[in-house]
Amino acid sequence: MRRTRVLIAAACLTSSVAALAQAPQKPRVHIIATGGTISNLGGNSRRTVEELVAAIPALANVAQVTFEQFSNIASGAITIDHWRNLAKRVVAVSKEASAPAGFVITHGTDTMEETAFFLDLTTSPCTPVVITGAMRQADAVGADGPANLLNAVRVAASPNARGLGALILMNDEIFRAHDATKSNASRMDAFTAPDAGPVGVADPDSVVVYRPAVQRSCAPLFDVAALGELPRVDVIYAHVGSDSVLVDAAVAAGARGIVIASVGRGGVPPIQGSAARRAVERGVVIAISTRTGSGRVGQGFSVDTTSKTNGAVIPAQGLNPQKARVLLMLTLAAKYDARRIAELFRAPN
Repeated sequence: MRRTRVLIAAACLTSSVAALAQAPQKPRVHIIATGGTISNLGGNSRRTVEELVAAIPALANVAQVTFEQFSNIASGAITIDHWRNLAKRVVAVSKEASAPAGFVITHGTDTMEETAFFLDLTTSPCTPVVITGAMRQADAVGADGPANLLNAVRVAASPNARGLGALILMNDEIFRAHDATKSNASRMDAFTAPDAGPVGVADPDSVVVYRPAVQRSCAPLFDVAALGELPRVDVIYAHVGSDSVLVDAAVAAGARGIVIASVGRGGVPPIQGSAARRAVERGVVIAISTRTGSGRVGQGFSVDTTSKTNGAVIPAQGLNPQKARVLLMLTLAAKYDARRIAELFRAPN
């Protein structure tokens, strides 16, 4: 009887070892930490990415997590150079022999949507890049950072996220970088997508995606390594009584592009509009967005390419002013003409 029990135990052990050997390996997710409230402990004290990961043992059940500290700053301190270097780093790691299935970028929420959209345009849409952060600092009661980071890793590891491009994961909701905006200064549900809604959710049992990815090439839309310096592009609000001063000042400062956050659906006060026309005559490309927070500036607002200086006025379509600035900078750096720039603003995303 004892010999029978030993044989059964040995058989079970052999079976378990074989099962482990056959078990699929967890996907690798690479975390790149930039700072923000998710790491903030108040004052100048911040947690490192190693400390953030160590505080969430459940990550080991989701993926093989690797990580690096890119920076540890507030998102208001993020610069265009940070954007370029971050995109280059994602592209470089993607080319490693054991490339990750996806990336997670920890980031402050104040400029998160801009960084996310820049990465959407400069990294492969076929490899998920999920940007996450926190609305409450790391030592606060009810801090949301750990849950957001865990769910971001889950999304980055999920086959359902492939092809969606850069994403924002906050408060269990998944947003496409093209659609998302921070619409509240302090609430947990600060991120919304006014015209499109979330693309999915990180439910407790699975990552659920509501809409399929738009078919795109796996190549980044812009190769940051091949681009020269990104030009100056300013955002200027239209409002009652707005005049020529800010537009003229932007041109004098060397802006090659200006985004006007128009009133309504492309409305610009007359004096400000005259300044914009003068800017076009000097070779500046003007993108007309809206300050309303949602809606498009599109049909009925035609592309003006009459200037002999390559200046133009184009509609920003569904992009809010800060995202229109990102796309305009990249298209100008790529030396595209006005018609090509307008096509990219109209392109499905």
